Amino acid sequence: MRIGEIAALVGVTSRAVRHYHHIGLLPEPVRRANGYRAYTVRDAVLLARIRRLTEIGLSLDEVRDVLADDAGRELVEVLGELDADLARQEREIRERRRVLAALLEAPLTSEGPLSPGLAALLEGAPVTGSPAAAKDREHLVLLDAAGGGAGAEVYAALRPLAEDPGVLELYGRLDELAGAGADDPRIAPLAADLADAVRDDVLAVIPQGEPAATGVGRALLDDYSPAQREVVRRVMETLAERVRGRTS
Repeated sequence: MRIGEIAALVGVTSRAVRHYHHIGLLPEPVRRANGYRAYTVRDAVLLARIRRLTEIGLSLDEVRDVLADDAGRELVEVLGELDADLARQEREIRERRRVLAALLEAPLTSEGPLSPGLAALLEGAPVTGSPAAAKDREHLVLLDAAGGGAGAEVYAALRPLAEDPGVLELYGRLDELAGAGADDPRIAPLAADLADAVRDDVLAVIPQGEPAATGVGRALLDDYSPAQREVVRRVMETLAERVRGRTS
C-alpha cells in the first residue's frame, strides 16, 4: 500500500501519517526501488491503533507509551484487540441511538431533552408556583442530564409521590423556611413529614443502595437556604437509616 491508500483505509489524512513518521510514532516503512513507501498490514493496524487512542483523548506522548507496551505482540493478538474495540464502539452507538430514539418520542419541553422516564414523571406532577418544587424539578433535570444514576425504575417509583396533591402542602411549608435559620423549630416536623412521604419502594430502587449527601448531593444541598438545607439533610439521613434497617 502507498501512503494515500493506507491513510484512506484507516480514515486519516496522508499529512497525519507523515506527521506520525516525523515524530517517530509510526515507523517509516521500507521504500521500493521507485522511492514510494510500501506499507504492510501491520503498518495499517498500528496506524489504526494510533487513531483510536487519539480519538479517546490520549496525547501523542501517551499513545507512544501504549504502543511501547504493544511491542513484540503477535499481529493476531493486536487485530483481535482492535476487533473487540470496534465491537464495543458498535454497542455504544446502538445504545446511544436507542436513547436518542426514546428522547425523540418523549414530549418536547423547554427543559429537554429529558429521558422518557423523567418526562413522564414531570408531566404528571401537579402545576404549582412553589419555588421549592421548581428547585426539585431543576435538580431532577440536572441529575438526568448528568447521568446521576436515576433511571426509569426510580422515576416510575416517584410518580405516585409526584402526583400526590398533599406534596404541594409540604412544598409550601418548605418555601416558608426560605429566610429562616438552621435552628428554626419548624425544621424537625417538616423533615419527618417529608421522609414519611417517601415510600419504601422508592428507596428500593435508588442507585447505590441508599441516599447520600456526597458529591453532587452536597452541591444540591448548597442550593438551599440554611433552614431548607437542614430539612433536606435530615430527610436524607432518615431515608438512609430506613434503607440500612431494611437491609440489615
